Order: sequence, then structure tokens, then C-alpha cells
Amino acid sequence: MIDFRYHLVSIVAIFLALTVGIVLGSTVLEPTFFKSAEEMTASLRQANENYLTQISQLQTREEGSDSLVTTHLPDLVRGQLAGERVVLVEAPGAPAALRDPIQKLVTSAGAVYTGRVSLTDKFTDADQASVLDGLATNLAPAGTTFPDGATPYDKAAMMLASAIVTNDRAQAGRANPAATGVLEAFQAGDFVTLNGDPERRATLAIVLAPSQPYEGEDAERQTNAIVSVAAGLDSGSLGTVLAGTVSASATGGVIAALHDTGGVASAVSTVDTVDFAAGRVVVVYALREQLTGRSGAYGVGSGATAFEPAVTAPSQTPSPAADRG
Repeated sequence: MIDFRYHLVSIVAIFLALTVGIVLGSTVLEPTFFKSAEEMTASLRQANENYLTQISQLQTREEGSDSLVTTHLPDLVRGQLAGERVVLVEAPGAPAALRDPIQKLVTSAGAVYTGRVSLTDKFTDADQASVLDGLATNLAPAGTTFPDGATPYDKAAMMLASAIVTNDRAQAGRANPAATGVLEAFQAGDFVTLNGDPERRATLAIVLAPSQPYEGEDAERQTNAIVSVAAGLDSGSLGTVLAGTVSASATGGVIAALHDTGGVASAVSTVDTVDFAAGRVVVVYALREQLTGRSGAYGVGSGATAFEPAVTAPSQTPSPAADRG
């Protein structure tokens, strides 16, 4: 039978153990713990300083490389697009700061820059989809048949393409009689703004993606609208490149969405480094590759297969856009 003395001894033992633990913690374990924590903190601080130094060095190298390419950009692209005409189409949210560099790039490559078509926020507004659909349908020449299941953006892209691009060099630089009033109607509806002479049709098109992926419940629809525009331009021209920053090739980005489309991805080329001088050079090379009937995904994003296309001379008889891939 356990008596009171047993309980008393047990209680005393428990308090004695606690006392010993406190003494050990304050005299032996605590200094060891703090020493280990201080060493870890010092190690992390040193690693952080090393990373900051590496980042600074990489930024300096990147700036130097960009400056070098910018200086020699005319030599890198000279004659690559001789005889061609190029139009720029901007998605809502595209970086306006890239307009002048792209125009200079195109002219340095020997092409004629026909102008710019900027899609407005209204173009991708869900509440305006039915209006856009009706506008595109009414503008279509008699006998025009839209593909089964065509979205309002597919139809709008087809009509815009008929007004600003052509895959017949003999028609380049001329307005399309069958598309008379298309640009004016889209502009009057506040779906686009125009700069230059985009109605004097180009043979090649650059679609500039938004700086950041669209957000909100309509993001996917807005993104797919830009993919439709790129696809429509490619079908009506000798080639189209969808250009953007690396964010455009990330999840939710326009380039990433195009890569997931299958057929369109095999026809439209993409470049996700347009914010760098080297990337803009790649845009020219990708356009030139389009003239040979080929396409590719270029840059540094997860969907890119190479930084730039292989250097080849453009074909004298380009393949139709529909034959690419």
C-alpha cells in the first residue's frame, strides 16, 4: 500500500527535477542556444550580403549587355525585313514605352512601319462582347462566312486583319476595298485607337502583350481575346509575332495562353524578352522566320524552346500562314 510519505517524496522529486532543469537551462543550455542562434544569424546575414552582391553584379552585366546590343542593333537587324511592311497591334495594358523602340527596330531592319492599332479596354470588356460581335458581323462583306463557334473576338480579329494586313505582297501598301470603313467603325466605337497609316496594309504584324497578366473574373476571356487577335492577324498576313515580357509567358499570361492553344501556337511565333534590346532583335528574327513558313517560341520563359530562332535567309516564296507548324 502506497502511503503519504511516498507521495511526499514523489512531489519533492518533481520539484527537484524542475529546479535542476531551470538551473541547467540558465547556466549551461541557454548560452549554447544563444551562441548557436548568433552563429546562424551571422551566417544568414553573410549569405544575404553575398546574394545582394551577386544581384548587383548581374544587373550591371545585364545593363552592359543591353547597352551593347542597343548600340549595335541596327547592324544586327539590317536588311532582315527588307521589302516588308510591319504593323504594330497593342493589347490593352501593353507597355507604351516600347512603341518607339519597336518602330525604330522595324525600320532598322529595312521594313516599312505602317502604324499602330491599339486595342482599348472596351475591346475586351465583357459587357461590350455582343456589341463587338454585331459590329464585326455587320462589317463583313457579303458572302463572308465566319468559322463555326467563332467568338466575337475571332470575328473582330478577322475583320481587323482584313483591313491592316495581307499575305499578297502585290496588295501591300494598299487599302483593302473590301474592308472600307472597318478601321473607322472600330475607332468610332472606341474599340481601337489608330496611329500612322495602318490601313495601308502590312505583310507582317507584331502583337504587343500586356505588361502583366489580366486579373479578375474576366481575365481568361480577356487573355483569349488577345490570342484571337494574334491568330486572326497571322491568318491574314505572311507572319505574326506575339511579343511581351517574361510575365506574359507565366501562368495567366497571353503568351502562355497561346502556347496552350495547339493550332495557333504552331503558327504564331512568341518572344517573351521584348523589354530587352536582345529580345527585340529576336522579334525581327522571328518575323523573318515566319516568312519561311516556320514559327517558334523564343525567350527565357517556361514555354520557350530557344532564345532565338536559327539564322536562315527568308524564302522568296513564303508559305501561307495556314501551312505553318
